[in-house]
Amino acid sequence: MAAMSNIALAIENLHAGYGETVVLEAINLAVEPGASVSILGRNGVGKTTLMETVMGHTDRHAGSIFLMGDRIDDEPAHRRVVRGLGYVPQEREVFPSLTVSENLEVAARPGEWTLTRLFDFFPQLMERRNHRGNQLSGGEQQMLAIGRALMGNPKVLLMDEPSEGLAPVVVETLRTGLMHLRDEAGLTIILVEQNASLALSFAKRCLVMSRGRVVHDGPSSALEADEDMLRRLLGVEGSR
Repeated sequence: MAAMSNIALAIENLHAGYGETVVLEAINLAVEPGASVSILGRNGVGKTTLMETVMGHTDRHAGSIFLMGDRIDDEPAHRRVVRGLGYVPQEREVFPSLTVSENLEVAARPGEWTLTRLFDFFPQLMERRNHRGNQLSGGEQQMLAIGRALMGNPKVLLMDEPSEGLAPVVVETLRTGLMHLRDEAGLTIILVEQNASLALSFAKRCLVMSRGRVVHDGPSSALEADEDMLRRLLGVEGSR
């Protein structure tokens, strides 16, 4: 797979893990600018490790990572953010003692995403702008974590299981927000999820991971329609 400037994020033959423990093996992925991709898989298959490796938080044993044609795998995490990677971690990691506005402002970098635009995009955050992080619901904290990543004005946004721990009605609100973000923001988005319904409806392309490898890469519609494959790869009867 050639890494070219018309590819937003390219991963080539990536092997990575923690110390000498290898978690990811032979990962290849190329995502075009403005595209959205979902990554599905059961617990413990390496999805979060993949996101953490792209961000520079794990040990890369082999392979390459390119952002907008530039190789970044030897750069520290903060340089990757400056270059245009945004990350919404599984734990959300909002600052509990800071207000919503302060959480957003601390992550701000020059670009199209300003506090005004973000509040237009997420009016619920506007309503809660003076509340501290620890006064928000789980869904509001997730919205804030996404907003904080956007305030860094990324070219590529990585999201790690944003629906985890949220009630079904809140997941539906999150789904609406993610669809809006996908359609209106023009960002390249990679969504890691265990919620098959959310992942398959969000992106036209879906990867499935198992034991540290990509075992499926294709149209989400085909995976959604194939209940045998869903059951075999994910242990679910269907996406809805």
